[in-house]
Amino acid sequence: MTEKYTIPAQTRIGHVHLKVADLDRALAFYCDLLGFNLISRMGDEAAFISAGGYHHHIGLNTWFSKDAPPAPRRSAGLFHLAILYPTRKDLAVAFQRLIDAGHRLTGASDHGVSEALYLNDPDENGVELYWDRPETSWPRHPDGSINIYTARLDLDSLLAELGKE
Repeated sequence: MTEKYTIPAQTRIGHVHLKVADLDRALAFYCDLLGFNLISRMGDEAAFISAGGYHHHIGLNTWFSKDAPPAPRRSAGLFHLAILYPTRKDLAVAFQRLIDAGHRLTGASDHGVSEALYLNDPDENGVELYWDRPETSWPRHPDGSINIYTARLDLDSLLAELGKE
């Protein structure tokens, strides 16, 4: 085993399971606000939600966390989960829904390869909503490696997507 193993390029992160304190409150955020579909529910202990009918992209459960406070900010654990939107306009729709609901962002960044909105769910789990620019437009260093950076996201430009046809 002297050859370095490289994971297959088609490998994807399939789903995430989040510990939540209140299942109904979490479902209100992920389904009612963000628009995921409820696929299956196990009473007040767990629910599985998805986009497009997949078996689940996000599992929500109260098995070890019912009525518990959020995890301490300065501790090991999940920094954020990231939800990839297919287009910039889809991200703009999500942003407008957050505005309409009065849901506060914790950040917004242009990373060159993507544009991202950052927020917290009701259990203070970090959530990133983003879209990827086409790979052909990703910024590159002179050696060809990808130049991922963090700059201010132009939120007005993002919302302007809503007026485009």
